[in-house]
Amino acid sequence: MKTFDYTKLANQSWPMEIVNLVAKIHEYKGRQDLFIRQKPVELTRLVEIAKIQSTESSNKIEGIVTTSTRMRQLMDDKTTPRNRDEDEIMGYRDVLNTIHESYDYIKITPAYILQLHKNLFRRSGVSYGGHFKSVQNYINETLPNGENVTLFTPIPPYDTPQAIDNLCQAYEQALAQEKVDPLILIPVFICDFLCIHPFNDGNGRMSRLLTLLLLYQNGYNVGKYISIEKKIEETKDVYYEVLQRIDLGWYEGKNDPVPFIKYLLQVILACYTDFEDRVGLMSEDAPSNAYEIVKVYAAEQLGKFTSRDALIHCPSLSRSSIATALRKLTEEGYLVKKGAGRGTYYLRNDGE
Repeated sequence: MKTFDYTKLANQSWPMEIVNLVAKIHEYKGRQDLFIRQKPVELTRLVEIAKIQSTESSNKIEGIVTTSTRMRQLMDDKTTPRNRDEDEIMGYRDVLNTIHESYDYIKITPAYILQLHKNLFRRSGVSYGGHFKSVQNYINETLPNGENVTLFTPIPPYDTPQAIDNLCQAYEQALAQEKVDPLILIPVFICDFLCIHPFNDGNGRMSRLLTLLLLYQNGYNVGKYISIEKKIEETKDVYYEVLQRIDLGWYEGKNDPVPFIKYLLQVILACYTDFEDRVGLMSEDAPSNAYEIVKVYAAEQLGKFTSRDALIHCPSLSRSSIATALRKLTEEGYLVKKGAGRGTYYLRNDGE
């Protein structure tokens, strides 16, 4: 049986890049906490946008998709799922809402993890929701010639319940001792969770939901306002690359979690910097009207952007205010409007 002892992490030396990333995130966290206390109402829009992006992106990584219009309707409960993909999208939304609203009351134990997994698949009606895997699973790679190669064989089904129990106990023990920074402990926990691969299906989505849960419980709630899952989906090539490396020597305790720690910390830091960029347009010394706010946003764009992009990055404005500002900026020649209908986008007119 694989053993877990996270207390050893306290004595490990970490690359300076990891140390610097942790320090920067601590700094950003302090500033975010201050802003949240000062202007909680203004952040409501960011929360709703992040929920949509998180649900869409985490499922998209697994090839579970629907249209943007259907996604918004599903998230707003304005329609019902039409197929298995949409059932699973709604399941993710349900678990994400639970984590947002009740993270302080969710224990890191096998029972709670199984309940989250059950809720993830509740709408799909599959029998394996809320149960550990019943058959051996494998981490495979498909070669260019179509051949399937097994890269790693996770823990077998009969050892999985005990492995998850040991994993959770090791995490709680290390957390209670307060000798390992949670920003180090959380990625290592997720690495081991993925190597156990405890479910027949949903391991990737559960790993991302657990990442959010553990971050929230330790005071790092940037994912509530800026989608961590979207950042992962946007860098999924790197994500897959580091995941392929975390299991080398895992059974012998010789695997190297550093690449995954570095990757996840970079994602978290990117979310914090995005948060500051967006709330900067809400600050007292920021532009005070929709026209100026959208103009400042447009001035920072190097390529094309849509009205939806502007809506996401200017959370203090309504859809109609942004549409009016974009129209005025286009009429003035500051922006160039391209495309039509849903394919409409804008470019800054640099006179070239």
